Amino acid sequence: MGETLQLWADTLPRLLKAAIEVTVPLSLTAFAIAIVLAVATALARLYLPAPFKAIAWLYVWIFRGTPMVVQLFIVFFGLPNIGIVLPAFTAAVVTLALNTGAYASEAVRAAILSVPRGQFEAAQTLNLSRTATFRRVIAPQAFRIALPPLMNDFIDLVKGTSLVFAITITDLFQVGRQIAASNFEYMSMYSLVALIYLAIVSVLSLLQSVLEKKVSRHVRTS
Repeated sequence: MGETLQLWADTLPRLLKAAIEVTVPLSLTAFAIAIVLAVATALARLYLPAPFKAIAWLYVWIFRGTPMVVQLFIVFFGLPNIGIVLPAFTAAVVTLALNTGAYASEAVRAAILSVPRGQFEAAQTLNLSRTATFRRVIAPQAFRIALPPLMNDFIDLVKGTSLVFAITITDLFQVGRQIAASNFEYMSMYSLVALIYLAIVSVLSLLQSVLEKKVSRHVRTS
């Protein structure tokens, strides 16, 4: 036990450095883009003409129906065959954002659809434009409903970053693999990596709880 704790103390700085410099920025950047994609896709499927609905549906179908690691390989290793070369970090951001955006779009679309139709009708009686209705009436209610599944998607994205080692990125998991390969302490190292991911996810879960309480503070409960 003492040897394990000493190993953890010696290797923890390297792992945390990889988490802070790669895993966290990668997660935040990809999720920010994913949210934009999710909203755009959800609105396209709900309100735009048929051709745009079809494109949005096709995007969701492809990225929800294929493994993320395959998507990473296509973006990083496959696109150069057609003349598109992306740095590893950029390829990871693009793939994670597209994948998470597809899943998050379903949460956004479901949240918008769950807003009672009477809210739209009430806004019309106040002579609000369609844009104003969505921005001032529908979006705030939809955001409250969509927040839990969106945070779950974010947590899944953070855990999904562990796959980017496959395209040469030295993230938290890859650093753990390198250390384990050098000292053969696989159980100890991978357990420490798991604990770091668990800590990150626990912080996000706490943040989710705080946000849910904040956005629901005006909602009446029986």
